[in-house]
Amino acid sequence: MSASRKDRIYLQSPAHPGDFVFDEAVAEVFEDMITRSVPGYESVLRLVQVVARKFVTKDSSVYDLGCSLGAASFSVCQAIPHAGVNVIAVDNSKAMICRLQQRLEEMQTDAQIQPVCADLTEVDIRNASLVILNYTLQFVDPARRDSLIQKIYSGLRQDAALLLSEKIRYPDHGEDALMQSLHENFKQGQHYSALEITRKREALENVLIRDTHEQHRARLYRAGFSRVHVLMQHLNFITYIAIK
Repeated sequence: MSASRKDRIYLQSPAHPGDFVFDEAVAEVFEDMITRSVPGYESVLRLVQVVARKFVTKDSSVYDLGCSLGAASFSVCQAIPHAGVNVIAVDNSKAMICRLQQRLEEMQTDAQIQPVCADLTEVDIRNASLVILNYTLQFVDPARRDSLIQKIYSGLRQDAALLLSEKIRYPDHGEDALMQSLHENFKQGQHYSALEITRKREALENVLIRDTHEQHRARLYRAGFSRVHVLMQHLNFITYIAIK
């Protein structure tokens, strides 16, 4: 299996990089990038397994929307290796999907993972016992977020679940600034330089649009979910489970 390289993109980039994109350069270092950038990321992958064991049912589908290199998809397959479940891994980045396909070929695994290169807002959700939306909604056009969550709700079986992980914004400016500062301190502890942190923040400024906790909860209930719970939070990164 191909190993992820060390993330040095924002040491090598121009002084004023453009907007962040999930291109081949990012795909090449993505595992290292997300592990060093998102507090609690590895815990979220373990949580995916816990949730999968609880909610995934035989002869259903699991959707990993914004799957990148398929880490959550693999976590589902590890949790329920013999459940006869089809895991549909969707990403609009051709580079990510190509690497996921390559990984599946190299592993020669029995995991029922179906990579799909598509805009996740245009993918049909059907017969789903679990939908995973990890750090993805924040990159979707805010005007399309309600309809996406509504579509996910409609495609879920009764008593099925959506696992949603996001970086949130705090309504209070001081609290938000504190959390942003602590997050940058976390990244410094992961051996990112101040230059790398600044450049990436600038690249993400117009791309990663954060919602508040209240906006997420209201959207999930508005779509029809009967229960919404916070399962985990590390600084300004939060994971919800919403149950139909």
